[in-house]
Amino acid sequence: QVQLVESGGGLVQAGGSLRLSCAASGRTFSRYTVGWFRQAPGKEREFVAVISWSGISTYQADSVKGRFTISRDNAKNTVYLQMNALKHEDTAVYYCAAAYGVIDTSNKASGYDYWGQGTQVTVSS
Repeated sequence: QVQLVESGGGLVQAGGSLRLSCAASGRTFSRYTVGWFRQAPGKEREFVAVISWSGISTYQADSVKGRFTISRDNAKNTVYLQMNALKHEDTAVYYCAAAYGVIDTSNKASGYDYWGQGTQVTVSS
């Protein structure tokens, strides 16, 4: 059982930066693969980035590659998503999700067992 809470969302101008946090409960968070997803109104939930339980491996969606960076601090039970050079199309509710150990479908929402409530990111033009 893992509970996730996202924070750090807000309103920023295009070209700006924002860092999202995903705080997790539990004592075994370090063993979980954690991903970030986003969902804009009327659109499907979209994969953004994922980090392995070890923190060694990361993967980003093509749409954010080079702009977003995922990292984790297992001592704080927290995963971060640093978002730079934000675009209007990045506007969405951002969710973090967790799955125990290594998963085969890290870029698919169905691959995750636990989800946070989401945090709104709005990028103005």
